[in-house]
Amino acid sequence: MTDDLPPNPALLPAGLRDLLPPDAATEAAAVEALMEVFAAHGYDRIRPPLLEFEDSLLAGSGAAVADQTFRLMDPDSQRMMGLRADTTPQAVRIATTRLAQAPRPLRLSYAGQCLRVRGSQIAPDRQVPQAGIELIGRDSPAADAEIMLVGAEALAAAGLGRMSFDLTLPTLTPALMDAAGIAGEGRAALARALDRKDAAAVSRHGGALAPVLTELLLAAGPADRALVALRAAPLPPTARVLAERLAATVAAIRAGAPTLPLTIDPVEFRGYRYHTGVSVTIYAPGRREEIGRGGRYLCGEDPATGLTLYPDALLRAAPARAPRPRLFVPLGADPDAAARFRRLGYATVAALEPTEGPDAEARRLLCTHVLRNGEAVLLPAPG
Repeated sequence: MTDDLPPNPALLPAGLRDLLPPDAATEAAAVEALMEVFAAHGYDRIRPPLLEFEDSLLAGSGAAVADQTFRLMDPDSQRMMGLRADTTPQAVRIATTRLAQAPRPLRLSYAGQCLRVRGSQIAPDRQVPQAGIELIGRDSPAADAEIMLVGAEALAAAGLGRMSFDLTLPTLTPALMDAAGIAGEGRAALARALDRKDAAAVSRHGGALAPVLTELLLAAGPADRALVALRAAPLPPTARVLAERLAATVAAIRAGAPTLPLTIDPVEFRGYRYHTGVSVTIYAPGRREEIGRGGRYLCGEDPATGLTLYPDALLRAAPARAPRPRLFVPLGADPDAAARFRRLGYATVAALEPTEGPDAEARRLLCTHVLRNGEAVLLPAPG
């Protein structure tokens, strides 16, 4: 029997990873690009703590992420705490307590890391960066449209040239099933069929509602086609109000961004456990993972809507950015010249000791240029 090998110090728990150069800097720059757009539209930045007491963290909308929340005992207060799995519930707490007297609509933004108990097959990471906005205190198509328009502008500023906004009404299907009296095991079977996009199973389990649900299921796609199907469908009053709100939101989005690609899935409701109205998932063409997600919810007694963007997914979808040129500064070189090139966007790498060949040392330190006679000289290709 042999002794166990010592653990590899580079090994991390599943779903956690180091972000190395240049990716860490690229992600940080993308987050700041997003936050700059948010600030330009009047969204004031907040910074909630990573840990909170469990009873406040998981209250209200936080209950929707309770099964994704890591918990630990606070050795000081002896109360249970949770590590945030999503930032929106913390923004709700701040809005309803510390900023309860702030004028509405209240616009807040945030950026930070979240930790989840488990990842998914498409997105296996358990530590997830987020950057988002919350618009609290208004219930209108204009408010719904604003978060999407600001989100689209922010994503473009961070380098994503093409994107698609998939709009949904997560409360539409429950409203239809309530009106039709579908409950119990039949409701669960119908929900599973809709979740799988299984038209045959919808027909089997939908009863009198099956023709409407099948038509809406097949209408998923470009916004205009889905809106035509919703207008033609025999919807009960509660569902009709939702459909009209969606149409008004689409019109408001198009007034601000006529070319923004919009799709609608009328019967999609997965993952929106605290959303109460028009919701959205953002995708990049050809990619399955979400770039962002958001929608309407309740912030205490206030109506609210918000959008959370995922910078890590954004960087996987956006074209790679050109790396910052690196300028080697030999010992004794003019510091004013080095400062001038930093202002021009170079990263300057200063020698800390004399070197016989600055070009060789520059290559060893992965530089692209050498400061020579006050100029940035491009290094020739090796060999």
